[in-house]
This record gives sequence, structure tokens and C-alpha cells, in this order.
Amino acid sequence: MKKIISLVVLFAMLLAPVAFAASSPWTEEKTYGEKVAGKLGFGLTNTVLGWTKLFSTPNDYSSAGKNVWQGVGQGMVDTAVTTVLGAVQLVTFPIPADVPIPSPVNVTGK
Repeated sequence: MKKIISLVVLFAMLLAPVAFAASSPWTEEKTYGEKVAGKLGFGLTNTVLGWTKLFSTPNDYSSAGKNVWQGVGQGMVDTAVTTVLGAVQLVTFPIPADVPIPSPVNVTGK
């Protein structure tokens, strides 16, 4: 039973970003080499700097006049999602298939 639940959670985590995320910027490149290099850089950046969402998201909420504690919670989620999906892109960089990272919540309402 634990294995089934683990597989369902893993499957949901892999498919959830596809439902609400835009494509990654490197997908616009023309050649295989450019796409692979772009995906490697994008994955490395998100893996190494994903933790910054922990601070930038609450700041965005504060700047928009929203509840900062909601921003802290969203920042924790954004940190985990950005870092994990960045690592997935980093590991799979030779295959130029996109694993989109969800864009942050638009707290300004624009």
C-alpha cells in the first residue's frame, strides 16, 4: 500500500506543473546543442538558487500588501518545487524535453 501511495504522489508531483506552467525559456532555442546547454543552465540555476524563493515570495506578498505569512507558506512551497524540478531538469538535460517549473503566484493581481 505504501508503494502505491508513493507512486501516486510521485506521479502527481511530476504532472502537476504541466497543468499550470509555461514552457521553459530554453525551449525556444533552434538546435539540439543550444537546447541542451539552455536546459543545463536553467536546471543548475533553479537547483542552486531555488532556496531564494523562501525570501523573495514573502517580499512579493509584502510589496503587494498581502498577508506576509501566506507569502512565507507559499515561499516554502515555491522553494521545494523550484529546487526539485530544477534538479530534474539538471539530471535530464541531455533529453531536450521540458519539465516546466510553475511560475510564481501573481500576488499583485495584474
